[in-house]
Amino acid sequence: MRYEEVLAQWKEKNIISDAALAEALNGQGVSFAYHSGRIENPNITFHDTREIFDHDGVTSYTGDLHTLFEIRNAKDAYEQFLSAFGEGRALDESLILRFHKLLTKNTYDSRRYELGERPGTYKQHDYVTGKHDVGAAPEDVAEEMRELLYELKDAPQEKALTAAAFFHAKFENIHPFADGNGRCGRLAMNYYLVTQNHPPVTIHEEDRKEYFEALEAWDVSQDLQPLKTFLRAQCVKTWTKK
Repeated sequence: MRYEEVLAQWKEKNIISDAALAEALNGQGVSFAYHSGRIENPNITFHDTREIFDHDGVTSYTGDLHTLFEIRNAKDAYEQFLSAFGEGRALDESLILRFHKLLTKNTYDSRRYELGERPGTYKQHDYVTGKHDVGAAPEDVAEEMRELLYELKDAPQEKALTAAAFFHAKFENIHPFADGNGRCGRLAMNYYLVTQNHPPVTIHEEDRKEYFEALEAWDVSQDLQPLKTFLRAQCVKTWTKK
């Protein structure tokens, strides 16, 4: 299947409610949560993720509590994702902060807490990421995030994937939080996509190397094309993968 076919099939559904969105996703919430979490935490399993999404608990779990919290948080964030869509909310700063709080509650380590960092609030100290040590200064994060969301506001719907790639590249480059930037950025990007009548994209953990390379292309030279190409391919993989 080609990207254009995936896009056309999604648009035919004419999704305008949270119930319709949940039906259209048809299990993709579990897949997205699993892959997005596992990109940074290899202890997350598909079995545990599905158990929590389907039954709100796991049986015979032997892993660490941090991992369990991350999976449970992903379910809460997914439910907020659906609820916000049903309310017709645009992707804004308050929703991003809400996503982050849900995704990272009970997972910040003691060192971050001692530094005053909290889930659902922008970072107070410098945290850099990637080979090129990117990340906005803490005092600049709020302004840069508002500028980013302002730039996103006027993007035409037919350029939704380009706008989503731009948002995700800039978001990860800003690195607005002390932790959870990848998970929050991927969820926020997908929320933007569904508000633009575009299918959400699961970034598969087995493709993380190409994903990180695409983000680095933006960090180094503001080249968005590698990430756009990657997201198109991941979109097709998301909706054709068995």
